[in-house]
Amino acid sequence: MASTRNSAAAVFRTRGVTKVYGEGPGAVRALRGVDLELPGGELVVLLGASGSGKSTLLNILGGLDRPSAGSVHFFEQELTTMSDGQLTQYRRRHVGFVFQAYNLMPSLTAEENVELVTEIAEEPLAPAEALALVGLQQRLEHFPAQLSGGEQQRVAIARAIAKRPTVLFCDEPTGALDSDTGRAVLRVLQDINQELGTSVLIITHAAATAAMADRVLHFADGRIREVECNAHKRPAEEIVW
Repeated sequence: MASTRNSAAAVFRTRGVTKVYGEGPGAVRALRGVDLELPGGELVVLLGASGSGKSTLLNILGGLDRPSAGSVHFFEQELTTMSDGQLTQYRRRHVGFVFQAYNLMPSLTAEENVELVTEIAEEPLAPAEALALVGLQQRLEHFPAQLSGGEQQRVAIARAIAKRPTVLFCDEPTGALDSDTGRAVLRVLQDINQELGTSVLIITHAAATAAMADRVLHFADGRIREVECNAHKRPAEEIVW
């Protein structure tokens, strides 16, 4: 599995990362100098208010955006010096994304939605195997409209992990779900981290989610204000918010 390679090394290392949108008095400083080192194989939760910079950092680490200044390394590769084509290859080979919106094709079955990713991956999981990992082995032929919100999110997770990513980025993956369904989705993410060794980064407003993480990054005003490490992680099913 690509997700287990170099798990003891720093999967991401940033130095002085800033991001400014616009110019002049109206410029928005989304990141104000972020220094960070994340060991591979961890489950990391990013907490902070809207506008604190956590989604901006996630987009930069995921190769969807570039910093205004500073450096970003993925293991020994410097993302900040890559061309657009190289960043596309980085995302294709190493990165999976899960968003609050499920972004499923309504005219395709669960299995066919996952196949969309496996067709461009180098050594993908079989779609049925990916869906079995998220507990949907009995729902392969169901269309999104026939699935609950939690099941649709699990299809989105299966699609993201089917290409065997090194890192799984999750931006508010439980934001549209009730607490019981949200816990089930978090359990899936925790299982993927523990069983596959995939580094998982989760953005959330639910502070209680921090209890399930190896590491918690507290964001405020474009900076990481505190890094908290958990000696004893709680299982996702015990999270209450």
